[in-house]
Amino acid sequence: MFDYDVIVVGGGHAGTEAAAMCARLNAHTLLLTSNLETVGQMSCNPAIGGIAKGTVVREVDALGGVMGRAADRATIQFRMLNRSKGPAVWAPRAQADRTLYKRAVRSLLEQFPALELSQGMVTNLLFDRSGTRVTGVETGDGRRFNARAVIITAGTFLRGRIHLGTDKQIPAGRAGDQPSVEMAQVIENIGLTVARFKTGTPPRVDGRSVNWSKVERQDGDSAEFRFSFHERIERPRQVPCWITWAGEEVKDIIQRHLKESALYGGAISGRGPRYCPSVEDKIVKFPEAKRHQVFLEPEGLDTTELYVNGLSTSLPVAVQLEFLHAVPGLERALMTRPGYAIEYDYYPPTQLTPWLEVKTVEHLFFAGQINGTTGYEEAAAQGLLAGVNAALKSQSRDAWQPGREQAYLGVLVDDLITRGVSEPYRMFTSRAEYRLSLREDNADARLTEVGRKLGCVDDTRWDAYGRKQDQVAREVERLRSTWVNPHILANADAVRLLGKRLEREYTLADLLRRPEVKYRDLTGLKRFDGGELGGPPVTDASVAEQVEITLKYSGYIARQKDEVAKQQSSASTRIPAGIDYQSVRGLSIEVRQKLAAARPETIGQAARVSGVTPAAISLLLVHLKRLARGEGMLAA
Repeated sequence: MFDYDVIVVGGGHAGTEAAAMCARLNAHTLLLTSNLETVGQMSCNPAIGGIAKGTVVREVDALGGVMGRAADRATIQFRMLNRSKGPAVWAPRAQADRTLYKRAVRSLLEQFPALELSQGMVTNLLFDRSGTRVTGVETGDGRRFNARAVIITAGTFLRGRIHLGTDKQIPAGRAGDQPSVEMAQVIENIGLTVARFKTGTPPRVDGRSVNWSKVERQDGDSAEFRFSFHERIERPRQVPCWITWAGEEVKDIIQRHLKESALYGGAISGRGPRYCPSVEDKIVKFPEAKRHQVFLEPEGLDTTELYVNGLSTSLPVAVQLEFLHAVPGLERALMTRPGYAIEYDYYPPTQLTPWLEVKTVEHLFFAGQINGTTGYEEAAAQGLLAGVNAALKSQSRDAWQPGREQAYLGVLVDDLITRGVSEPYRMFTSRAEYRLSLREDNADARLTEVGRKLGCVDDTRWDAYGRKQDQVAREVERLRSTWVNPHILANADAVRLLGKRLEREYTLADLLRRPEVKYRDLTGLKRFDGGELGGPPVTDASVAEQVEITLKYSGYIARQKDEVAKQQSSASTRIPAGIDYQSVRGLSIEVRQKLAAARPETIGQAARVSGVTPAAISLLLVHLKRLARGEGMLAA
């Protein structure tokens, strides 16, 4: 028998972040996974970040996580999506070398003295005599491990089943790995509601068989960006991606074979992610579309294999090869691996607390796809939160839960536990009502101090953060205190900057707030006498970006802070754990049932329960005020 503070089951993106956080908080941690060779493996696309997801990665990094640092070590192409729009929707995305990424994750984990890694398939949970508190796990080879907390990050392994057409099903957690059947049954026996989702992956092809003259080259951009706020690792060699299209011929092939698709032939009952559809879904749901974009993405620097992003499918292998050859540039492509759909168990996340502990089983935490989400980044964020809280639980410390106004992580978890999921949950900027404040560039400013207080931000990160914030503050103050007027600023500089001469006095901060003025435009501004205006500007690109955004959007951000404060005044109101919703006057039967099922802890959570109207929230607030005055539980 072995004793640990926390045991993490699973070595994917959720599991690795959970283990790292536990170790950072000095909890004696064991990461148990069925195959140590696949720790940190990118099971689907070879990329990190994207719309909203890139911000999640930066939040994970700000709190001491490993995903951003691993991505920086593996980036073979970087792009900042939405750069033409406002900074609230900027989205860093890195194409990654699969091998380098997995190697980086393993290396970073092995730097934690408090963390042990072990190979073994977990087949059972151990409980105390009451059966309501987990005390450890058991593996298929008979080993038993005691722990003060257990985190399950099973990904798609719980009763996972791969589909290749309607006639070919393979029990698997992913291609080449056995599913976890015993563990799925153990969790179901606890009494939790279980459901099924599905996801999929496209075929891969050998790049040597691609006709490059028929595809469009797509190069990366900024060489300056890193996901990590405090490290500046040198990037590997950069490579292009390629764009082609699935047109009418592909559409015809899929329509002819649609009944052979596991998704449309009735073999799959679970619902898939709406925003990452299979190619069959695209053809069926968007019949008017003439073509669909396809990206050819390198799997790594030491392989010619390409990930065919955009052609995820559950069709038979022969049909996959047929429609691949109908794509321009892939007419003679050699398929190295077929695509497939995978169906798996998940547990509706309304059964969890805001810190991802199972409501009915103490010290048991869930993170990742087991909670009905999809995506590496969403899994990593949940793993981080579960890891922090499992470690805190093992140390008899209070749980931590981020707010919606604080982080995308807060939005993600609040959505899961209050609204539940009807399809695999994916993070989007549109889900965050305070997205102007929740940007990728300021994730460190929002969360590093939080991480420091929790104990998961080390001295190196803390010192780097402090230096950066000092530089930003000094430069913002310099711009706000440096005044220019027609008698100081050279006319040529004024015209270059504004398109006309100055007509009155301004600060440099005032000038920077103008839409047409960029921070770099202020570099080298001269007085009439040739002197510098207020001293030299900063040269650190991340500091300069933070300064520009801080000043340009200061008015909008201030208004959003006021809005947050107003919302929090009522949203943070606690709801008594034993409240009887039948006693709340005026609530409909439906709303009472939904609130009773969700058991929200605050008015803010109650307001986000599907079907609970603003009018119902007003009635609930009145009821709580009556309770506070000591009027007791009122009859309905």
